[in-house]
Amino acid sequence: MPLDALPHLRSGKVRDLYDVDEDHLLLVASDRVSTYDVVHPTPVPDKGRVLTGLSAFWFARLAELTPNHLVSTAVADLPDVVADAAEHLRGRSMLVRKVEIVPFECVVRGHLAGSGWQEYRTDGTVCGVALPDGLVEADRLPEPIFTPATKAEPGEHDLNVALDVVADRVGTELAELLRARSIAIYVAAAAHAAAQGIILADTKFEFGLLDGELVLADEVLTPDSSRYWPADAWRPGTTPPSFDKQYVRDFATSTGWDKSPPAPALPEEVVEATRAKYVEAYERLTGDPFAQWLARA
Repeated sequence: MPLDALPHLRSGKVRDLYDVDEDHLLLVASDRVSTYDVVHPTPVPDKGRVLTGLSAFWFARLAELTPNHLVSTAVADLPDVVADAAEHLRGRSMLVRKVEIVPFECVVRGHLAGSGWQEYRTDGTVCGVALPDGLVEADRLPEPIFTPATKAEPGEHDLNVALDVVADRVGTELAELLRARSIAIYVAAAAHAAAQGIILADTKFEFGLLDGELVLADEVLTPDSSRYWPADAWRPGTTPPSFDKQYVRDFATSTGWDKSPPAPALPEEVVEATRAKYVEAYERLTGDPFAQWLARA
């Protein structure tokens, strides 16, 4: 449902951003799903609500480690001009403070996976960080590493950069704070996930500045921004299953799609399996039924 009463600022692969007033924005998480930076024409029901619910959970849980930009996820707190869209917005919207976004993705890796694994096989490094010899895919790293990346424009890919590049852009003090806070958040989140039988292999954060204070922004620790594995399926030397859109990626690859637009439509069984995996991630990480999140929102 369009929100014509609010100025629409932009749309990403998943989120739509609206201007509320001088100090606030409205972030709406859609059910769109993308692979290889291309959005598929078939949505995954409730995906946006899972992303929003998990972000709200983590913002609250991490509040002692870092302030954040979230004001409310309750539709009752939204401007009256969007009242007609309340049911559409329920569970998938966040009223947030406007912040000056730091122009880097703050990536933390605790396991060897994805592009990091590919680089390690060739160079013995991950994003230029030297690692011990003899590691295998999905291995736990000796300690979490901070591997920042540029924030790419739509249709482009993030580029990994050294911490020095971040420091040159935002200053050494802020760069070091980004590194330290990102790792501290990852360690806390990974410990909580482990207690629920889930491995947080890696994740990425976005931060902003609000009145000079560093705050956590955007989404946080969702299956779209993080690589989660069921601990009982983790076997170093193999590719563990994940709590995300792996079913969509596998299907898209099986079609022979060349990864350029348009992306193929998704069959019903892929949509249902993907929705179930997202909901399972929410329920295991939060300890609450997904239906309770919808009721609270």
